[in-house]
Amino acid sequence: MNRTAISVASGVTSGSSNALDAPYIRTIEWDMMDKAKFFPLSMLSSFSVRCCLFPLTVIKTQLQVQYKSDVYKGMFDCAYKIYRSEGIPGLYRGFWISSVQIVSGVFYISTYEGVRHILNDIGAGHRVKALVAGGCASLVGQTIIVPFDVISQHAMVLGMTVHAGAKSDLNPLGIKTGPDRSRLNISIDIAKEIMQRDGFRGFYRGYTASLMAYVPNSAMWWAFYHLYQDELCRICPPWVSHLLIQCVAGSLGGFTTTILTNPLDIVRARLQVQRLESMRVAFQELWREEKLNCFFKGLSARLVQSAAFSFSIILGYETIKRISVDERYKHQIRW
Repeated sequence: MNRTAISVASGVTSGSSNALDAPYIRTIEWDMMDKAKFFPLSMLSSFSVRCCLFPLTVIKTQLQVQYKSDVYKGMFDCAYKIYRSEGIPGLYRGFWISSVQIVSGVFYISTYEGVRHILNDIGAGHRVKALVAGGCASLVGQTIIVPFDVISQHAMVLGMTVHAGAKSDLNPLGIKTGPDRSRLNISIDIAKEIMQRDGFRGFYRGYTASLMAYVPNSAMWWAFYHLYQDELCRICPPWVSHLLIQCVAGSLGGFTTTILTNPLDIVRARLQVQRLESMRVAFQELWREEKLNCFFKGLSARLVQSAAFSFSIILGYETIKRISVDERYKHQIRW
């Protein structure tokens, strides 16, 4: 077995009444898994997590694009007002379009694991592998998903109130809404209007901002995930579940990267929804409206979303890797 693929740590041998020092695989590598099991289970896990946490994405987006705090005073106020006016469907605006991210997720994780495998062959450290592979994976994923993200975010903010002092229009495409219009019809109208006005390039509005927000976010998230995992493994007793340690490490990584990249995420959302000319214009308008508060706008919703999403994704991802691992390595897997 490739010795660089495993980390040796103290563990308790399953089925034994005595505590022994036994080697276990801390990171399950790409070549250790049965891909026929991994891919379908990974897509199912991703869809399940998205179903549960998508309302937080809607809340975060509406908080980011509103004028100051004119419509919503915070995350809970936003959730309450959306639910009161539209019910549960209001919290799932743009869900089916956004769900295409499940497909991009397959390319994301394949790129991540593939790059890790290549870097592993040349002897790179596991934190370097995580940093580089996370950035490459996000580049591939964003290239696929940005057009659907643009449509989804337009759908998310339709119906929001616009403050008289705001220069931005939250329905710049002039999409007709109403109880007689289905989500599918609205999404199709958004796509048609973007194509008519901007051509295919319109679907990649905010692409550079997305890369600047998500590529560093993804790279840092995976690097912090492995950093926190290593530190937690060092300080936690051997009997603590390794899967629990990984989930906590994922949440801590999500907190850290969210705080560092929040302003870029706000600019990305405004570029895509309000059809601003450039990142510079988006930054100027954001600073004019919010001053220093622009660094924290929608941060509470993003922190909750990131922590919950990171915990859930790692729980599903690492569980599926354990289920999909080749029989040769199962005796070296710790739960």
